[in-house]
Amino acid sequence: MAHTKNHDYHILHPSVWPFVGAVSAFVMLSGAVAWMKTDGISFLGFIPASGPWLFLVGLLGVLFTMFAWWSDVVHEGEVGDHTPVVRIGLRYGMLLFIISEVMFFAAWFWLFFKNAMYPMGPESPLKDGIWPPAGTVPFDPWNLPIINTLVLLLSGVAVTWAHYALVHDNDRKTFIRGLAVAVVLGMFFTALQAYEYSHAPGGFGTNLYWDVFFMATGFHGLHVIIGTIFLIVCLLRGMNGQMTPKEHVGFEAAAWYWHFVDVVWLFLFAVVYIWGS
Repeated sequence: MAHTKNHDYHILHPSVWPFVGAVSAFVMLSGAVAWMKTDGISFLGFIPASGPWLFLVGLLGVLFTMFAWWSDVVHEGEVGDHTPVVRIGLRYGMLLFIISEVMFFAAWFWLFFKNAMYPMGPESPLKDGIWPPAGTVPFDPWNLPIINTLVLLLSGVAVTWAHYALVHDNDRKTFIRGLAVAVVLGMFFTALQAYEYSHAPGGFGTNLYWDVFFMATGFHGLHVIIGTIFLIVCLLRGMNGQMTPKEHVGFEAAAWYWHFVDVVWLFLFAVVYIWGS
């Protein structure tokens, strides 16, 4: 009884993951810069920095840190360390992370808005310019893009269905079914976007329109892949008997992230596909 916790806070044990994550991120960033900007340089005498290898080493370190660190967080939740106060802190942390992601996408939207409203012409940045640039053939928004929009929105509905089943009905079977449907639709969205990219009439370096198009939609596609993995982890945890109506912060975070991905895509569809065409 002398070691019984009589407060609502979780005192963390010393962890190596912040240090490993910081070092891995530094190596990944350095490798990316060296990959794009140098030639014939090696790191530690045996890792060639002129290719993707240093970047890949850092990326593997970041991915391993994510897996190990989040596994520790899941374990803490399962053994009862995530008290109501701790869960509030985790929710605030996820909310701040999503806000930072909103700012990230705001930069790409601003770049698109600026060039659409004030396209650069041959004589002056604000004269005789057209958007999209001459010769550009954008995608028809009412073909594959609208199908992808419906797929992603339906996946968001499936996540909400799973959330309702868990919180209000404590129906684990429906919770698992809803998550499984969301995961399948997320994978389908990624497959359709890859198909769209393979049939794009332009690419990086063609002109500014296609550069912005691939950066904005490509980073969103990366977020869809990350969100799909997030939902898969929640699905596996649910199948393993984890998650309860009162304690499911991990699933809440995944649901918030997935709905954020939905909303960003709606803006991308309206701005890049419809207005941009």
